Amino acid sequence: MGEMKNELEKCMAGEYYNCHDEIFLGYKTQARKLLKEYNMLAYEQKEEKADILSQLFGSIGTNVSVGLPFICDYGQNIYIGNNVSVNMNCTFVDCNQITIGDNVLIASNVQLYTATHPVELSDRLTPDWSPETDQYFCRTYALPIRIGNGCWLGGGVIVLPGVTIGDGCVIGAGSVVTKDIPDNSLAVGNPCRVIRPINRTNV
Repeated sequence: MGEMKNELEKCMAGEYYNCHDEIFLGYKTQARKLLKEYNMLAYEQKEEKADILSQLFGSIGTNVSVGLPFICDYGQNIYIGNNVSVNMNCTFVDCNQITIGDNVLIASNVQLYTATHPVELSDRLTPDWSPETDQYFCRTYALPIRIGNGCWLGGGVIVLPGVTIGDGCVIGAGSVVTKDIPDNSLAVGNPCRVIRPINRTNV
C-alpha cells in the first residue's frame, strides 16, 4: 500500500485537495506580501520589479514585463520564459502550474484559471463539512495551463483549467478557451474555436 499523499501532492496531481491547508495559506501570505510591494512600484522601477518577480514566480526568463496591477494566487506555480509581455490587470490563479513559453504577448485583463470545482452539486459539496473543520465547504481541484512559444492572447481572454495552447497561436480578444488549441492556430469565441491555421511557410 502506497504512502498517503499530502495536500500539495494531491493538488499538483489534479485531485481534490484542501485549499485551506497550512501550506497553501503560507503560499498565499507570501504571494500577497510580494504583490503588495510589486503593485506599488512605479513604471520605471524595472530592477525592483524584476527582483520581486524572481521571488514570486517559480521561474522567470529574461526580458519579461508584467504590468500593474497584477494578481496571482501562489506565485510559485508560475513559470515564464524569455521575451514575455503581460499587460495590466491580469489574473493568474496558479493553484497548479501555469507555464508560459518564449516570445509571448498577453494583453490586458487576461485571466488564467487552474482551480475548479465539480459541476454536480452533490459532488461539489464537501461531505460532512462543518464550520469547525479546517476544510473548505466545497471540493476543489486544479489542472495545469500551458501557453506555448510565440503565442498572443488578446484582451480579456479567459483560459480554463487543464488547457494547453499550442505554439504560435493567436487567441482573439474576449475568447473563453475551454479546450486545447493546436499549434499555429487563430482561435476566437466563447467557447473558443479554431478559425484557421496561421504561420504556414511558403513552399
